[in-house]
Amino acid sequence: MDTLVDDIGSFPLPSGIKREIYSSAYMLAREAILEGKDITKDEFLKENFYKVVLDSFRKKLAADLDIVNFPQHYNGIKQVGDAIHAAMEKGSFVVDQEKAFLPEIYVLNQEAKHLSEEFGKKIQLRVSIFGPIEQYLAEVGTTAFPDVLDGFAQTINRFAKNSILNNKYIETKAISIDEPSLGHTNLSATPELIRETLEKAYDFQGPIKQIHLHFASGIHDLLTVKGLNVLSFEYAASPKNIESVPKSMLERADKQIRVGVSRTDIDSIFAELYEKGIVKPSNEQLVDSVDTIRKRYHTAKEKYKERMTFTGPACGLGSWPNQEVAQLILKRTVEAVKTA
Repeated sequence: MDTLVDDIGSFPLPSGIKREIYSSAYMLAREAILEGKDITKDEFLKENFYKVVLDSFRKKLAADLDIVNFPQHYNGIKQVGDAIHAAMEKGSFVVDQEKAFLPEIYVLNQEAKHLSEEFGKKIQLRVSIFGPIEQYLAEVGTTAFPDVLDGFAQTINRFAKNSILNNKYIETKAISIDEPSLGHTNLSATPELIRETLEKAYDFQGPIKQIHLHFASGIHDLLTVKGLNVLSFEYAASPKNIESVPKSMLERADKQIRVGVSRTDIDSIFAELYEKGIVKPSNEQLVDSVDTIRKRYHTAKEKYKERMTFTGPACGLGSWPNQEVAQLILKRTVEAVKTA
């Protein structure tokens, strides 16, 4: 099986769009969609949300990724957290099914026909959602209450199910439940409770089920999670991650792996260039060369072989300086993998 190139999700806002304006438009768009309104008829929502999502997704599609995550410009915790807060006001941690949706998926579904015709292919979509553990840590803390975790898991499951598209023009090919703190948190939950929580979140059919981690140490507790297909961790900036995950471990658990092969730790990259006397680096200087990415890909692929079914940038690109440099990372990663 070929290794598919995807991206983790977050992406810089276009120049000229301020984050607070986009965030305001995002929240208003969510409410308008819930009320059944056509948000393209509202000039503020059209210009500051609808077109932003659409144009950013186009930039990702133009990079020729195999599977493209929706452009996550809004705070990842708040995407779900806003809806959880509304549910909590009514005494529940479980968001109503009709309210558990991502406005970006609504936009892409509305524009799927145009996008498919413009790029000459059926859109293969990836959906990233911060998972129940990450949401719990943000909203509740490190003391684990099983009933509350269960509510968070149900909510994430509903968001996932409402993100599954499958028609002539677009298909949700993968859903990633992101748990960046796993393996590096003092949450008082047993491995069994974490497993049960994630299995409830992953209780849907159709798309490939991924989990994105920042720390490879978190992988070991996930090997028995039923329904989870692909374990994902960062490698480009943390080469030692690959040492703690042998291929035999994946084979015994019947899991696949996604390895991040292009660096996305922008603050460290800026610092390293500054030490070399490069104070104002160009886009080209900020991004790994195709050759560097290809070498990392070769190393990972040689180790995991058919178990490595996905690759791409190590993490999201939302903190990068502009859309052009973010797109360059995607393009170079695709070129490196496709010419390996």
